[in-house]
Amino acid sequence: MSIYQIPVPRIDGTPATLEDYRGKVLLIVNVASACGLTPQYAGLEALQQKYRSQGLVVLGFPCNDFGAQEPGSEAEIQSFCESRFQVSFPLFAKLGINSKRHPLYDALIAAMPAATPSGDDQLRRVLAEHGLLPVRGSDVMWNFEKFLVGRDGSVAGRFAPDMAPDHPALVAAIEALLG
Repeated sequence: MSIYQIPVPRIDGTPATLEDYRGKVLLIVNVASACGLTPQYAGLEALQQKYRSQGLVVLGFPCNDFGAQEPGSEAEIQSFCESRFQVSFPLFAKLGINSKRHPLYDALIAAMPAATPSGDDQLRRVLAEHGLLPVRGSDVMWNFEKFLVGRDGSVAGRFAPDMAPDHPALVAAIEALLG
């Protein structure tokens, strides 16, 4: 099954799939409202604005698996994102990523089992100190891990949570897929 066929409810609860985004370059990000990385919303929105006309779509998937840092309801998440960061990119309902893994993340992780590190192991060290590293090496490490999907639906990259949206490696990968 392609990622375009996997059911992913929108943040308002309406049924959806990623079919609406077929032919686009997708940056799929697990997001959280109460995380030290939450300011990345601003950078993700900047990417959306800068590259939208070329075919990039940022897709936000709230998840409460990592430190219970996304405890709110979907309505609260949407309100937070719109009021605090003026997020215009699509948001979806909360889903499980490492615990009770959603089929979308099954497909993404199977296609790209390891993330490109940010070059700074600080997040990994902090998570290790608190016993919060993922159980399996292929698991998503934390909030704001990013999967880059090409226009053909294939996973072209996976980037560590602490890799900022404006990191040169991520921007270069996006620009390469946009052509």
